[in-house]
Amino acid sequence: MDRFLAMRVFSKVVETGSLARAGRELNISPPAVTRAIAGLEEAIGTRLLIRTTRKLTLTESGQRYIEDCRRILMDLEEAEAAAAGAFSQPTGTLTVSASVLFGRIYVLPILTEYLDLHPEVAARALLLDRVTNMVEEGIEVAVRIGQLPLSNLSAVKVGTVRRIVCGAPDYLERHGTPRTPEDLAGHRIVAATSVWTSPEWRFGKEEKTSVRVSPRLVCNTNEGAIEAAVRGWGLTRVLSYQVAPLVAEGKLVPVLSDSEEEPLPIHIVHPEGRRVTAKVQAFVELASRRLRDNRLLNTR
Repeated sequence: MDRFLAMRVFSKVVETGSLARAGRELNISPPAVTRAIAGLEEAIGTRLLIRTTRKLTLTESGQRYIEDCRRILMDLEEAEAAAAGAFSQPTGTLTVSASVLFGRIYVLPILTEYLDLHPEVAARALLLDRVTNMVEEGIEVAVRIGQLPLSNLSAVKVGTVRRIVCGAPDYLERHGTPRTPEDLAGHRIVAATSVWTSPEWRFGKEEKTSVRVSPRLVCNTNEGAIEAAVRGWGLTRVLSYQVAPLVAEGKLVPVLSDSEEEPLPIHIVHPEGRRVTAKVQAFVELASRRLRDNRLLNTR
């Protein structure tokens, strides 16, 4: 049995939660996946996975072993990358993650520029409106908005954005402009389920205040909520970068600017390691310059 292959299979099964999906992603048959796991369990002398018709669950031994597997495989990848010259020049495939709208507007243009500069690199862009597990999902670089929890990730701050309430000029002309957060009670509110998880909107930097809002329209995307606001139906609350072009064009007007919370930081993050590959280093350097130079992402 190829022990390293078996460890890769085991790691992919845990990552995907499925024997069949792991096989598809590794381009091997389901029976080969089953044999690899069985061979690994036999070689170690303990059961690693509990398999039922509905799900896979790690045993206690499996929980300990998966961490060692990931560390060993990462060390192996670094050794192979060093031998292949990946630390001297950008090569291979780079996986980058960002939220859907931010990634589409800001990250993809940088990524395509990066690929033009480094023809030996291919890329995967994962645009997801959720926090990703970089190690488990094979992500090498991520752009994240908001305060970062303590972790073993290296982080480079590249800008800030604000949470803003905004509406179309004709809506404000018909319904008036709210002067205080409490005035929102008299306005039509549009919310997005991807960001609106609480009936309370928080305001203020030093003196905090919360206002309970009751959206009459809830959209499952930020784009939907923004479109309703542009059409003059009501007020919505989004991150400043999401509507910056519309504000510049005069299609949306920010309100309650004096009551905004502290800006949210934007970071480029990547897993720490003994060495950072050239492809990651080159992308981080390019993305840092481009995002820092973007005035829409450095609001105060």
